[in-house]
Amino acid sequence: MRQSQAETRRQQNVAKRSMTKEAKQLANLIAGLRQSLEEIHKERASIKLSGAEMGMLDERRNNLLLTIAALNDRLSAVQGLINLGRPHIIRVH
Repeated sequence: MRQSQAETRRQQNVAKRSMTKEAKQLANLIAGLRQSLEEIHKERASIKLSGAEMGMLDERRNNLLLTIAALNDRLSAVQGLINLGRPHIIRVH
């Protein structure tokens, strides 16, 4: 019985480390995407662009916003599981 409890605790520690690493990676990725978003805003405001170029920048901005929102949801879920003390390795297929 003690051996299975120790194994469970070990698995939880491994999962917590894995999820903590994932949370850090997600936070860094989100920060990088937000910088790209800022660059798009600056480019859009500072340069005279044609309608097609503006549309392209708007499309890039919209895609970045959707990606950031999805990554924020994932980060929130990972942090929630860590905070609840219920870490597990999330498998993505």
